[in-house]
Amino acid sequence: MVGGPVLAHTRALHLSMGAAPLFEGVSFTLHKGERAALVGANGAGKSTLLRMFAGVAEADEGELGFASGAEIAYAAQEPDFADAKTLRDYACTPSTLRVAPAPIHAAEAALEAFGLDPNRTPSGLSGGEARRASLARALAPDADILLLDEPTNHLDIAAIEALEKRIAAFNGACLIVSHDRRFLERVTNTTLWLRQRKVLKLDRGFAAFDDWAAQLETEEQRTLARLETHLEAEEHWLQRGVTARRSRNEGRRRRLLAMRQERRDRLALTATPKAALQADKGGESGKLVIEATRIAKAYGERPLISDFSLRVMRGDRVGIVGPNGAGKTTLLELLLKRREPDAGEVRHGANLDIAYVDQARAILDPAATLWETLTPLGGDQVMVRGKPRHVAAYARDFLFGPEYLRQPVAALSGGERNRLALAVTLAQPANLLVLDEPTNDLDMDTLDVLEDALAAYDGTVLLVSHDRAFLDGVATQIIGPLGKGRWAEAPGGWSDFERAFPREPEVKPTASRPAAAAPPRPAKPSKLSYKDERRAGELDRLMPALQTEIAALETRLAGADAFAANPESFAADAARLEAARAELESAEAEWLDIELLRETLARET
Repeated sequence: MVGGPVLAHTRALHLSMGAAPLFEGVSFTLHKGERAALVGANGAGKSTLLRMFAGVAEADEGELGFASGAEIAYAAQEPDFADAKTLRDYACTPSTLRVAPAPIHAAEAALEAFGLDPNRTPSGLSGGEARRASLARALAPDADILLLDEPTNHLDIAAIEALEKRIAAFNGACLIVSHDRRFLERVTNTTLWLRQRKVLKLDRGFAAFDDWAAQLETEEQRTLARLETHLEAEEHWLQRGVTARRSRNEGRRRRLLAMRQERRDRLALTATPKAALQADKGGESGKLVIEATRIAKAYGERPLISDFSLRVMRGDRVGIVGPNGAGKTTLLELLLKRREPDAGEVRHGANLDIAYVDQARAILDPAATLWETLTPLGGDQVMVRGKPRHVAAYARDFLFGPEYLRQPVAALSGGERNRLALAVTLAQPANLLVLDEPTNDLDMDTLDVLEDALAAYDGTVLLVSHDRAFLDGVATQIIGPLGKGRWAEAPGGWSDFERAFPREPEVKPTASRPAAAAPPRPAKPSKLSYKDERRAGELDRLMPALQTEIAALETRLAGADAFAANPESFAADAARLEAARAELESAEAEWLDIELLRETLARET
């Protein structure tokens, strides 16, 4: 147990959202040195409690107190860069009213530690860059209490591990909401369980949570049995509690281990020419899904993929990992034959039906309701891989109650849209499921639903993810970069890949020089052309304008009576929102191409 001085305490906090109570008597203390995981069901109020600590929300009743002079920093789930001209300005701005502005040198150091240029404007930041900027602002002032809401969202594994080290070295108290199980297991030493409108505290980290929660639920079941209480609501809750989840996890784990062993056996067999013939024969029978032979792809003179070969067989769950910019999406597109390799060949098996969920969730129509999205042909039945299910029952599997069915997609949160995109995709009669960052914005409940769905899926899965626990829970093999365009494969999950290919310290590439006897080469440009520079400036102005427009449209569409007040205006706004998102995505891609070219030219001069 951490025994430092008390930095914060809550006593009998009550809060209602509309007519429904969210908190009823929430009481706990937060000590110096505690790194607390705040966990709970979807909608239990975890982020709301964090916002109370940050001074953004207030309780209806109760007390929230802090030690004299305690400073509080907050990394929100959705960073706001509205008033910042540069990332330096943003990092120097206090994240709460209870923390002093960070000194300029501390703000710059925090930004640079997260790989960000303090002079850069916030416009055009990717999701991962925005998250790193938010974390830098929270860490720069060296506050006493650090509040982190989904800090690993959109971060790659290297950035997550760097954040783990920063938090481990933090001397104050941390309160963390995250769906990343591995992250919580590594950084926390206390667990707060927001359950049934109260908070229960365990003086151990999140790694001990499942056993503790299962014990509490077992005790409650015994109490209910003694009292002969048969309340339907409690029974439903118990069926979906941690105890049931642990039982499902054990069955899922046994199946996954068997699949991984099968993968190891296949790789061992392919060491002989005879095994290759057997695999080819399997391809004729439909067992071979994708075969890549010595494929290569470069961006300018930068090799992304060099001489890589892979066989994906029916039933494989292939995880693709690597830092942002390593070429994960490029590799995925090569394997799906959406992009041609510079060298090598990609072959698909017969009768391949692909269902693809991209990061933008482009398969969703913002103007359609959840009911219409799940039943595009009308009626009240969803065809789930050829079998009919009632739309309300299928939606409930993805944690959507009846009240969601008539809501427009545009009114859903990012996590809810992600959940809906998965529901639509998993219902399709596809035999190859492709998921690009499926865990972004998902809570633990939804991650559990997704793992169950993938365990029951009888096809093949390709997924790009930075969630190490998720990869350990679903992948039969992992593909990751080793540097300089080299990629490798290891059977198992992320932990297996990390053991097979331990990472070496990063060495920056040096520009190669031609031999003295080589004939002179044509001079290369040392900077961007006037056309590219002008376009870059246009994009710098266009992207923030589109972001502002998208935010305004989302706000209008999220209004409770937006659709009822003016259906035609709502439809027009929804259509414009979809178009603006597409324009922003295109502008960001074009901007990135120009910046990569700028970096390439700078390295060569």
